[in-house]
Amino acid sequence: MASLLIQNGTILDPSQKLERKADLLVRDGKVASIGANLGKADRVIDAAGCYVTPGLIDVHVHFREPGDEEEETIASGAASAVAGGFTTVCCMPNTKPPLDNEAQVEFVCRESQRLGLANVYPVGAITKGREGKELAEIGSMHRRGAVAFSDDGVGVNDAAVMRKALQYAKMFDTVLMQHCEEHSLSGGSMHAGLASTKLGLAGIPAEAEQLMIARDLLLNRTIGCRYHVQHISTAWSVELIRQAKRDGQKWVTAEVAPHHLLLTDDYCSTYDTNYKMNPPLRTAADIKACIEGVKDGTIDCLATDHAPHLAEEKELEFQFAPFGIIGLECALPLYVKALVEPGHITWMRLIELMTSKGAEIVKLNRGTLRDGAHADVTIIDPNREWTIDVEQFASKSRNCPYQGWKLKGRAVTTIVNGEVKWEMPR
Repeated sequence: MASLLIQNGTILDPSQKLERKADLLVRDGKVASIGANLGKADRVIDAAGCYVTPGLIDVHVHFREPGDEEEETIASGAASAVAGGFTTVCCMPNTKPPLDNEAQVEFVCRESQRLGLANVYPVGAITKGREGKELAEIGSMHRRGAVAFSDDGVGVNDAAVMRKALQYAKMFDTVLMQHCEEHSLSGGSMHAGLASTKLGLAGIPAEAEQLMIARDLLLNRTIGCRYHVQHISTAWSVELIRQAKRDGQKWVTAEVAPHHLLLTDDYCSTYDTNYKMNPPLRTAADIKACIEGVKDGTIDCLATDHAPHLAEEKELEFQFAPFGIIGLECALPLYVKALVEPGHITWMRLIELMTSKGAEIVKLNRGTLRDGAHADVTIIDPNREWTIDVEQFASKSRNCPYQGWKLKGRAVTTIVNGEVKWEMPR
């Protein structure tokens, strides 16, 4: 394997608390050294004016294969990932059929290895068919490569089933990722509030998310399974996680997506279905609480919830269109806009939330530039200004509400296992 030398960049590695101008040498797919005068290499990349960071990690994406390959495949999703600077992603099990057995898990692992783009790790289903009735084969899927378990798209509504899932997952020291939505309060199209009333659309109340989080925290209090709240969106949800951590539940983690840091339910006033997602866009107060959660460490990592859909699906009336938007290729600058530019967090903290923290949650040996680590590297130009053009995305789908947004900061080179997988066209 060819060696690679990245010169003149500023190394940002939260796993080592390292921030300094230095060169990085890669040999045989591993980080060989960080420093100066590292010798020659088969290829040299000039990273002047850029940050050199561990490869970005997203623990929550949807790649739709098998079943809906017209929306996204593992190949197109992985291409979208590296174009956004992501070297590792974890794909959710709401495929057709769902990833609820070891054969489906093996398929994702083999396809990821065959493609050789981003590292794509499967998240297995908690229950068979994601129906919330009977536990899936968590143990066998874990052995075959599932890094976490979720019924994402729906929550596990039956408390007895969820309690068994927590107990079973605890045996394997794996993490349960919960889509927190109490079914009896779901069924709407957007956040239940003033905006939904004005628009005449059925709403999803904040309590739908909060009730399931509260229930699960109570169920898990004595079990101690690693429990992860997906796409947190409400102020009281953040407070529930904060209180749990204060009470000593160190096994509880949470993520937040770009849209729950930047967009409110008022954006739905145009009936543009690109603003329809689940959990829905909430209020300005909820955004403020989520940002505070990031700042004080209540929220542990950032995740896109990249969810591709066909144009004809999103062209349906608001109440009938599917939930979800894509975001892998623009997530980094959106986080910069929401968190770094207003001064809420530093670049070092941002990279931590997008690398080592996600790796810790799913226990991956990634997200670091330590000597001997997998050479997953993202080179970021923090000053690059650009305008989002969804027609240029590598993703098969175009359901993105950020079309035309002018942003600052972008990944310009993505390196996976020591090989350059994507570079900004010159």
